[in-house]
Amino acid sequence: MRVAEGARVWWAWRGQCSYLPGVAPPTRSGRVSMATGRGRLLQQHWLGLQVLRLPLGGAGAAPGSDRFRRGPGVRAAAFRTLGKQHALDEGPWGRPWPHCPAWLDSMPSEILLKILSYLDAATLLCVGCVNRRFYHLANDNLVWIRIYSSAFSPKRYNWRAGSVERTAESTNLLSVEDKDAGHWKKEYIMKQMASLRAALAQVLKPVNLYTGLPENTKEALRISGVGWVIVLREKSGREHVLEHVDLFINDSSVTIAWYGKAWPCLAALSTLDLCGVMPVFMDWPRSPTKNGPRWCSLVAKYSLSDMTDSAMMGCDRFVRLFRLDPGLLVGLWKREEELAFVTANLHISHLVERSTLGSATVPYELPPHRALLDDSPEYGLRGYQLHVDLHSGGAFYLCSTFCNLFTNTGCIEDGYVKLVVIHFQNSVEHLPLIGEVGLCWRTETADGCIKSCSIMDVTLLDEYGKPFWCFSSPVCMRASPSPSDSPRSTGQTFCIDYQDAVGAVHAELVRIEETEEYFIVSLALRLRLAKINHWFGTQY
Repeated sequence: MRVAEGARVWWAWRGQCSYLPGVAPPTRSGRVSMATGRGRLLQQHWLGLQVLRLPLGGAGAAPGSDRFRRGPGVRAAAFRTLGKQHALDEGPWGRPWPHCPAWLDSMPSEILLKILSYLDAATLLCVGCVNRRFYHLANDNLVWIRIYSSAFSPKRYNWRAGSVERTAESTNLLSVEDKDAGHWKKEYIMKQMASLRAALAQVLKPVNLYTGLPENTKEALRISGVGWVIVLREKSGREHVLEHVDLFINDSSVTIAWYGKAWPCLAALSTLDLCGVMPVFMDWPRSPTKNGPRWCSLVAKYSLSDMTDSAMMGCDRFVRLFRLDPGLLVGLWKREEELAFVTANLHISHLVERSTLGSATVPYELPPHRALLDDSPEYGLRGYQLHVDLHSGGAFYLCSTFCNLFTNTGCIEDGYVKLVVIHFQNSVEHLPLIGEVGLCWRTETADGCIKSCSIMDVTLLDEYGKPFWCFSSPVCMRASPSPSDSPRSTGQTFCIDYQDAVGAVHAELVRIEETEEYFIVSLALRLRLAKINHWFGTQY
């Protein structure tokens, strides 16, 4: 209805321009004969709505001209329809069109502002992308103060406003134009984002005692409408933005996949940006506004030149897998040396914040950690809890929690503190893996599974239950020499290794050929001493 009101404003101005000397305007009653036809009036009214929706090329641009056809954001099909309508050579009420067409861009600013006042916030932002004039008109403070007031003004009561209230209201309206252009647009957008983030903070407040992570992460992702894109940037500066195709959420991580047939040439690419995208305007609390403007938050940046043989994890007869830290998996076709798929593995810890609170160029930074002082000589070396998962494509090979992990000052070596989770000599602690370990992949044309590869999720909590070290990354089991004192020396020995700026993980596995099972016979963490001193405020 609001768009229809804007259309009537347009037709009122258009009708004034259509009166020619010697041609009488329509009667006051507004009646038309059946010769002109009610269908014709409906057709002309529909044409007004289409003209109102289209960003036009400029004043005096004819429907068939190149300038009109090549205007930004214009769809050719709509202009073909518009050209057919003008071919009728009839204006409103059956009168002929004047020789000087009046397009939307040639209208006075006052009329355009009146039309824009009937639009919602998302449509106004789209209108501002047409050209420079529409950008300034769509930033008008009087237009945005109405939207802002209707969304965030306090509740009004049902008494008549007195002279004092009316005077204050008129004074506020007069002060609107004192602000810089676009002030109330920015205020509305920032307040919309702030209200959404406050609601998400409430949803994420309950914590799972088992993993130490927010319980309602899936609900928060659904409410916020968060998605993920990858931005492939060529060496020339050209960008390719790809929306994710598949999404898998488990208790401690999110796996996101991109695949298709329209990949750019690998040789021309330089970097890959992983970004979270979230709708700016929310139809709270029902659903996000679809097909509207989105907020982009940089999660991680990768250099595609890092795909060397040292980064290769494994291969099968179709693809080769490369790991780019943190948590990115890139698949290349063997024959063509081109991209087959990209998979990102994101740990749930602060996932919503990282995907929504950053900017397009700067990732979100966690707030500074406040250390809690403790006089114990072993403070920072005790009370750890580890939750570790090994999985791929919905299949879990390992899911275990280890409590009350501790170490001592004698285990500090080369700037690292060692935490032994599974002791090699104690066979009671050894854990089996469920099923045949393999990393599944899929594209539109083929799929497969690369053996001995999987996704590892590690969540290490301190003695207060706060996440101390979290990551989700592809890992690979590689053959290693079998120790001489191995309790299962008859089987082949493998190891899994991972390292980043916080610490390292080393696991040793033995494969039992009789049962075709893998057993984890040793698991140890090495934590960087500088991280422990910073986190706990200690001086080891």
